Amino acid sequence: MLAAGVAGCAWFGSADAPAQVEHGRLVDAAGFSLYTFDRDEAWSTASRCTGECAARFPPLRAGAAAKRIRDFRVLTRPDGTRQWTFKGLPLYRFAGDGRPGDTVGDGDGNLWRLARP
Repeated sequence: MLAAGVAGCAWFGSADAPAQVEHGRLVDAAGFSLYTFDRDEAWSTASRCTGECAARFPPLRAGAAAKRIRDFRVLTRPDGTRQWTFKGLPLYRFAGDGRPGDTVGDGDGNLWRLARP
């Protein structure tokens, strides 16, 4: 069950959840759009976006104490950092989104999609 948020947003059941729903897409706590990468495999234990790719689409980082929250889970990246996933897909931001609400990364290289609930 989603808990009501502010300004038409909905948080995922806990203030600790890494994302909220805004205008039908997932955004981080700062309101920046979140993305999925078509080359990632659902429920895999790894992200396929590393190196230069991760510089353009930074992973949505999970802290050391982060734990599963409903459909959000944590995977460990090849460099040892932890990343949030949603329904098995790793979540990313786009470096080209300059302000909250931007969706510039959607469709980038025909491989990136806005993360949706």
